[in-house]
Amino acid sequence: MRTRTLDSSPSILPLYARAAAPLIPGASLLPFLPGGGGEIPELELTLNGVRADRDAVAAYDRVCGFALRDHLPPTYPHVLAFPLQMAVMADGSFPFGAVGLVHLENRIVQRRPIGTGEELALKVRPTPLQPHPKGRTFTLLTEARAGDELVWESASTILRRGGSNETGSYGERTPDAGADFTPSAEWDLGGDLGRRYAAVSGDRNPIHMHSLTARPLGFPAAIAHGMWTKARCLAALESRLPESFAAEVVFRRPILLPGKVEFGSLAEGDRIEFFVRDAKEKTPHLEGRVK
Repeated sequence: MRTRTLDSSPSILPLYARAAAPLIPGASLLPFLPGGGGEIPELELTLNGVRADRDAVAAYDRVCGFALRDHLPPTYPHVLAFPLQMAVMADGSFPFGAVGLVHLENRIVQRRPIGTGEELALKVRPTPLQPHPKGRTFTLLTEARAGDELVWESASTILRRGGSNETGSYGERTPDAGADFTPSAEWDLGGDLGRRYAAVSGDRNPIHMHSLTARPLGFPAAIAHGMWTKARCLAALESRLPESFAAEVVFRRPILLPGKVEFGSLAEGDRIEFFVRDAKEKTPHLEGRVK
């Protein structure tokens, strides 16, 4: 395992340039760029002294629907750790570039609320590749600590597509999300949602930005960020969330932008099931649970 502690948060734009470089024929032959094939490297990056900017958190809250509070939204540490995640995927030993990768699943554990100005130490590492019907997957494991206390962690499973450009379901086949639920809200998603979320999260993957940049990567239009969809769901459930919980989601189908989706939830004992589906076709986009 290679471990490295960074002095500051990596700059996103150079990382995206490195992540996109494998799209250029022959570029992946350069040893300092990703895309040379092989296996996921054993690499762990750490960044200490991380504090969220209050104005940036407020802007994120507005895009995702969270109320303004003195603690971070449960999905916001993912935003803080995103530069480290990109740095892992832009490392010269990474087998492929990050541009065009698809987020399949995400699990967050909030062990307690994190104060907006609280200092955190972040750590990110990838897992080995696993086979998938549409390609291969790996998982980015992220931890946030306040001093010696583990306060937040996540696992993001990501697909490297191969042999298919379909935009159908990426997860395991299940009955349609929300089949037994009654929708409680309908959300109209504008064509600029991907750009708005990119502005507050730093995630400027071309598949989210515009149809012109999504089409060369296999999508008929820009698609919504999976983590925006999850954040919007947790914002809708905010008044029902305990201080300590796990929230896991599976992203079933990409949400093409612009679009209209339905949200619904159902409480069962100590957990809340929730879903997002297409408002017209009733096809599933996201299935999740809080417990």
